[in-house]
Amino acid sequence: MDPRTPCLVGVAQRTVRDQPGPEPLDLWEEVAREAARDARLPVARLDSIQIVHTDSWQYDSPAGRLAERLGATPRHQAYSRVGGTAPHLLIGAAAARIAAGELDAALVAGAEALATRRAYRKAGERVPWSHPAVPKPPYGWERPPHPAELAHDLFLPVHTYAIMETARRAALGWTIRQEMADRARMLAPMTEVAAANPYAWRRTPRTPDQLVHGSRFVGWPYTRDTVAVMEVDQAAAVVLVSAALAERLGVPADRRIHLRGWAYAEDTWEVAARPALGASQAIAAAAAAAFGRAGVGLGDLGAIDLYSCFAIALRQACDAIGLDPFDPRGLTVTGGLPYAGGPASDYMLHSTAAMAGVLRERGGHGLVTGVGMHLTKHACAVWSTEPGGASGDARPVFTAEPVPIVAAYDGPAVVAGYTVAHDRDGVAERGIVVVDLPGGGRAHAHVLGAESLTEAESRELVGQRVRLTTDGRVNVARW
Repeated sequence: MDPRTPCLVGVAQRTVRDQPGPEPLDLWEEVAREAARDARLPVARLDSIQIVHTDSWQYDSPAGRLAERLGATPRHQAYSRVGGTAPHLLIGAAAARIAAGELDAALVAGAEALATRRAYRKAGERVPWSHPAVPKPPYGWERPPHPAELAHDLFLPVHTYAIMETARRAALGWTIRQEMADRARMLAPMTEVAAANPYAWRRTPRTPDQLVHGSRFVGWPYTRDTVAVMEVDQAAAVVLVSAALAERLGVPADRRIHLRGWAYAEDTWEVAARPALGASQAIAAAAAAAFGRAGVGLGDLGAIDLYSCFAIALRQACDAIGLDPFDPRGLTVTGGLPYAGGPASDYMLHSTAAMAGVLRERGGHGLVTGVGMHLTKHACAVWSTEPGGASGDARPVFTAEPVPIVAAYDGPAVVAGYTVAHDRDGVAERGIVVVDLPGGGRAHAHVLGAESLTEAESRELVGQRVRLTTDGRVNVARW
């Protein structure tokens, strides 16, 4: 084996349930030290410290402050942008630098303390955390929402993902009840995995019936108990080193996890611009490239963790890679974002750490996937106890061609996907639709009025012919 071959040798996870809990910097330090101990690596030996963007607090120098806490002087530091693929992009970059001989040891860490922020907010107190960035930097979007999306209040994932869900439901010819029942049956086994995971945020097994009827709607047809839980206090870290350093540290071969192959791809940034609202060309391309680079196939995997912020993310991934959603191997090694926890951009660190634990115990190959933004960015990574493969890089193996978006439109259209936004009391507020236009392209529109919203939630609206009117900024659909 090439002495520069990168391998994952240290992992750590932390979940804090006592509120208020520590700040993200404290959590970074805890998991960094634990992951380094697992790797048998003195923290001062780290060549690189990379931090996943935290929504909880903006520090003046995230990686620098952690380096100070650890007493390390890394020659490389990085702080990611926002997105569920961010952990793996950092991991992939670290692996590439190690393979190139630029680094010997890299830490990738992430932490959120959103539950603690909520606890302080409920108490009417300010968060007393250290080293704030002054001035506060702009939010770490790679690309802000489209003006037409903002005009129609379509920027929350609970609404964008729901629109894609209804489009897929209609394409399959499912009824509303069928989709909800299938979703509950798919997610219920994940609650059992979470119940056995000591780091999971929600550790109560749920039956399919409980998931169908147990909670209020948030972005219809999604209920609160079937979407990612983001307000958590969780942290995770991984340490990667070269094979030569792993030997010097005395890390046993069966505790080294190898990144055999990974790939990155992009669907369109705007949901309305997606060629097929209910399907993902990019996931299929990323998975095919990752499997090809790893030299393994779906049938060779012993464990799988698919990004699960919303059911449509799971379903599109299963559709794209040919995986039965009820495969006996399961869809998660953590319990997934709705139950194990969905700590903003961090989840893929947790799934990678958990997958490392599974592979150390069982051996073989495992797949971890990540999703960023509105099912836009996709990362697929094959990890293994067996070295080999061709790794990969962050250059997109596929980029979808967008359908044109028409901001203001007056005239006939056909509903392509939709959701109904609900308030915190579960009351339907407005419908948000994406429509196909007669001349090509798509537009957004609101649906207003209690009677129309009730109808939208009781029958299939996809395929409905509607008439849009506009004030030049916001379109309204009627039928």
